[in-house]
Amino acid sequence: MTVDLVFVLLIAAAFAAGFIDAIAGGGGMVTVPALLIAGLDPVSALGTNKLQGLFGSGSATVAYARRGLVDLRALLPVAGIAFLGGIVGGLLAIVLPPDLLATLLPFLLIAIAIYFAFKKGLSDVDRGRRISPAFFTMLVVPLIGAYDGLFGPGTGSFYMLAFVGLVGYGVLKATAHTKLLNFASNLGSFAVFAAAGSIHWKLGLAMGVAAILGARLGAMSAVRFGARLIRPLLVVVCLVLAVRLLLS
Repeated sequence: MTVDLVFVLLIAAAFAAGFIDAIAGGGGMVTVPALLIAGLDPVSALGTNKLQGLFGSGSATVAYARRGLVDLRALLPVAGIAFLGGIVGGLLAIVLPPDLLATLLPFLLIAIAIYFAFKKGLSDVDRGRRISPAFFTMLVVPLIGAYDGLFGPGTGSFYMLAFVGLVGYGVLKATAHTKLLNFASNLGSFAVFAAAGSIHWKLGLAMGVAAILGARLGAMSAVRFGARLIRPLLVVVCLVLAVRLLLS
């Protein structure tokens, strides 16, 4: 396979990941294996994926905010906690093997898929909050943010589950808020990988442009179809990620 063909395939993978991630999360399970197959070492693959992922999650966040689905200013303190969680996770990724997470993750994703597939009453309408804002911000958000920095794939699904199951948001609103926190934790871990010199900048930036286009298309599709699209796609993405991890 020629270098040019590998580059084109990585760009295509980033576009697909941006589209999927903007709706249901899980884009990293497309791009990280693609980067590894292209010959990058695991840490460089994670770091380069964080760079390209910033473009996709950032673009999706802006698209949702412009449609009034997320108040960026009000959510900034929560995003700051996610950012710090991403930093902690990124530091752990550099020094720790993620074997334990890789073993546990498929079963967590299957559980999330079952929840969204069979939970009655899931729609774009908000429901009652189950935990306090302080508990959500200071415990749930940093844990998911640290996971994003340490491993990554499935982060959007975990944020979605937290917003829907714990905060009581409707599916579309949860998706919009997920993208901002995903961007924040991504940014935190990206800073760590950049400082460690574990990023292929040219490749990551090129993939980032493709991720922007995919994320814009994904966000527009999510806004148009709402829970009718987000819910089944989230189930499918979680199951595909789980199978992919179990077979790897």
